Amino acid sequence: MGQGRVYQASGDQHIIEHHHHGPGGGPADGGADGGWSGLDSVRWPSVGRAPTVLRDRTELMERLRAGVAPGAAGQVYVLHGLGGCGKTAVAYTLFQHATSQAGRVGLWVNASDTASLRTGMLAVAADRGAGDGELTAARSGLRAAADLVWDHLDRSDHPWLLVLDNADDPAVLRDGGWLRTSPRGTVLVTTRQAARHWWPGAELLQLGVLPKADAARVLCDLAPEAGTLEEAEAVAERLGRLPLALTLAGGFLAHQVIDPWTMAQYGANLDGGEGVDPIDLLDQGALAAGGGDSRHLVSSTWQFSLNALTSQGLPESVTLLRLLSCWAGDPLPLSLLTGAEVGAGLPARRVEAALRGLLDQSLTEVVAGGVRSLRTHSVVLDSVWRRIPAELCEELVTVAVRQLMAVLPEAPQRGAVDPLTSLLVPHAVRLLRRVVDRADVGRAAVEGVAGSLLRLVIALHRAGDYAPALAVAAKSVELAGQRLGTDDPAVLRLRQRMGRALYRLGRFEEAEEVHRAALADCERRELSLDTWESCLGLARVLWPQGKLAEGEVLVQRAVEGRTEVLGPTHPLTLRARTDLIEVHLDTRLEEDLASGAILIEDCDRALGRSHQVSLFAKQAYALVLFYAGRPAEALPLAREIFAAYDSAFEPTYQITLSARTLLSRVLAALGERAEAREQAEAVVAGQEQSLGSQHPWTLESAERLARLRDE
Repeated sequence: MGQGRVYQASGDQHIIEHHHHGPGGGPADGGADGGWSGLDSVRWPSVGRAPTVLRDRTELMERLRAGVAPGAAGQVYVLHGLGGCGKTAVAYTLFQHATSQAGRVGLWVNASDTASLRTGMLAVAADRGAGDGELTAARSGLRAAADLVWDHLDRSDHPWLLVLDNADDPAVLRDGGWLRTSPRGTVLVTTRQAARHWWPGAELLQLGVLPKADAARVLCDLAPEAGTLEEAEAVAERLGRLPLALTLAGGFLAHQVIDPWTMAQYGANLDGGEGVDPIDLLDQGALAAGGGDSRHLVSSTWQFSLNALTSQGLPESVTLLRLLSCWAGDPLPLSLLTGAEVGAGLPARRVEAALRGLLDQSLTEVVAGGVRSLRTHSVVLDSVWRRIPAELCEELVTVAVRQLMAVLPEAPQRGAVDPLTSLLVPHAVRLLRRVVDRADVGRAAVEGVAGSLLRLVIALHRAGDYAPALAVAAKSVELAGQRLGTDDPAVLRLRQRMGRALYRLGRFEEAEEVHRAALADCERRELSLDTWESCLGLARVLWPQGKLAEGEVLVQRAVEGRTEVLGPTHPLTLRARTDLIEVHLDTRLEEDLASGAILIEDCDRALGRSHQVSLFAKQAYALVLFYAGRPAEALPLAREIFAAYDSAFEPTYQITLSARTLLSRVLAALGERAEAREQAEAVVAGQEQSLGSQHPWTLESAERLARLRDE
């Protein structure tokens, strides 16, 4: 028996008696009756296509090479990671180094299942000097097979490296006592199983995706004529820098003959160009290279991990991964999984266990950071999504929407953006893209996804992130419009948010075009509340363009409509009444002074003095007082409003800057030049930082500051 430690959990010992008849053996030992032809070699890695060059992995290879240096022995290394991340390629490279440069015998065994492991390890024993009688006794159950193997490994006349490849089910190694240490050699295990309890005493080494530059070089190594390094980087990023996907893509590009694609064309087709399914396209790379083993196909390689989870009593992990596939490969806030429940397939009480199973199989990983998140590779998610049965798809989408809505505030507050909100953007957009591409998802589910994106866009806008809000709204309109039509209420509201974001970004003409089109569709659909919202949105972008008369008509229409339907003191009506005061500034000052005072009273009584709409009303009234030549009366209101905003929001937030602008103008009118300049300088600095130096509002503020400095 070998002298090394046995890496296996304590438990019952099982003795199985095998009966064989005839010298050739039978199915039990892989004889003629079972059609077994034996292993071709344990002295050569059975890896199919060997890697051309191993990119990156520098520190990892230094550590592993030290493990096969002269005198090194007695160590087990466990190389773990997601299927397709290149574990076998690293093992192959170490094997070549050990046999060609480190003076070691290299031994390679497929450990993916009990039969392959047992056959391979007995072949290792034969290679290390076991006689026919010993091997026959081991095959027939008269001698413990693992003991025989390790006895000969311990007595090997040459130091060795033993690779146990694809040991994704550690129980195969544990149950037979196959994994041990030896004073004569080093063991390297490749596995998807990351749970430390399976590998006591071993050194665990995690393998991830490649850096961007190295991932691009893998493509160029395989298909050097297909494009530039920059084009390869774009394709590599689209593939999430996963070695398996890169190898398949490079293999496809390298083996085209009739009309070969460039890397740029390949990247475009990965995004759905010419109606190509990206997973099918990747798998074609294996066929082009003469492969086809299911472990080397992105459509099926992760099914091994899912099958293992099911056999371990965790079928809920499969359902959870399907739910995760609704979203993107970017970091996903873990709070999104709180209370998640997908019918009988994933009860809420089993989410934790299901997630633990995915983590153990390296199918996902926890990401450190300000918001605890989960990251699952995008190619894994794409592969899983396409295999979801039609009858389950809509239920999963409904749950995905429900989880998004649970973490997004129903009425987002103004102020600094919540880091959680920004993290949700790619997931909400990916979910919409998913449902748009699948005909088996009904209209109601698509509307639900669009509704979650509307809430997300509002949150971004109110946080002052106008450019991201515009980008998300525009993409949502583009995608949702394909299934719902651009005049669907959910899409119309996203179009309105596009107009609002364009207005904040100073792109007034574009905002006017968006709002006019949305207003026309709202009127045609007879959507009263949405029509009045579009009236206000359009009016706001007309004012800076000097179209005051048309703007006044639109605001008056919104006020009258909301008053009739919602009542005069509903928050939306009060907000519209505030806009009506602002649009009159140069024309009806006396009327606005009277209506402004009434508006403030109505706001304070209905909403409270500190409510956002109440502060808007006071700011509008203070501006009326300023234009009416009564700056002394405006000053207390201006200071109150600025103090409220300055304490609630960042100095660069647009509402704060607007209040500071009013205060500066009032101070200047009262002859307080020094403080007026100080406030104006802060406005310009804040607008340059938040809006840019060429934004119309920044330019206007800069002109006002220049006049103050000249006086």
